[in-house]
Amino acid sequence: MPRARKPENRGLPARWRFTHGAYYYQVPPGQESTWDGKHTFRLGKKLPEAYKLWAERIGTIENASTIGALLDRYIIEVVPNKSITTQAHNKIAIKPIRSVFADVRLLDLKPRHVYQYIEKRTAKISARREIEVLSHAFTKAVEWGYIDRHPFKGEVRLEGEKARTRYVEDWEIVECLALTSKRKAGSVLAVQAYIRLKLLTGMRRGDLLRLTLSDLKEDGIHVTPHKTLNSTGKRLIIGWSDEVREAIAMAKAARPVKLSPYIFCNRLGKCYFDEVTGRAGGWDSMWRGFATRLLEETKVKEKFTEHDLRAKCASDASSLEHARSLLAHADSRLTDRVYRRRPEYVNPLR
Repeated sequence: MPRARKPENRGLPARWRFTHGAYYYQVPPGQESTWDGKHTFRLGKKLPEAYKLWAERIGTIENASTIGALLDRYIIEVVPNKSITTQAHNKIAIKPIRSVFADVRLLDLKPRHVYQYIEKRTAKISARREIEVLSHAFTKAVEWGYIDRHPFKGEVRLEGEKARTRYVEDWEIVECLALTSKRKAGSVLAVQAYIRLKLLTGMRRGDLLRLTLSDLKEDGIHVTPHKTLNSTGKRLIIGWSDEVREAIAMAKAARPVKLSPYIFCNRLGKCYFDEVTGRAGGWDSMWRGFATRLLEETKVKEKFTEHDLRAKCASDASSLEHARSLLAHADSRLTDRVYRRRPEYVNPLR
């Protein structure tokens, strides 16, 4: 009977283990020459770098027969082509999937197993995200010729997550912009400029934080949304208006380092967004501090998120098509279902 894996090693690929603060690969007998003659090969301290090095060494997994092997190839070939943030989310989602299904053969997975997985997980939203990743991996399995049909696509109906309905009122924005700053740069002033620009353009957090001076052209702000960079590659030019120019000027004035190439920068003049981890820890901390002060010192008593501000931009747009263009959505149905949150006005019959 095989030994049970330690908790910190569950969900990792076969022959992997985490010990002494790093990930290691137990080299199969006879393959030591491929791994610098070592029996145990150190992959790295961080999971992304470990996967990257492992992928370079092991190459494509040609004959995946189990879900664990399928996920190995999915991590190597599919996940790296997604946005940095989505990569991080996928890797988090794959760990619990692997810990449950790694040894299950591809042809043995049935719809009932998916339902059972959801039922046993206490974090239902996370479980649905994990099944979405597993479903896409099986879509790739069909493409790669491992199986002839997807085992549960169209067969499983999961209760959808309800869309948020929080609509940020105009008076709440006034309260946000009236909050006094204790510093001459950064902090509150940066967040206020950010809010102004987000409401005017509808840009995603990552795209706003990546914005540089070179993106400001004569005809407008040139943006290539990172979420679709490796898919549609869609580019936007957000035209100038007096309000947009004023918001950009406020953001530049609020920078702690005036010579930074970024419109929003930290105290070192660097971008808040970390392209390796897909996180913006410094910015998120500053945003939380702003939100705490807002609830404590103003009339605003209900918390709102950055997505709620993006939704306000879409809700206040003159038309659904205008909102779709601002948010850079390919399908207006998503814009309408998730982001258009103001009540629809309907004229009565005569």
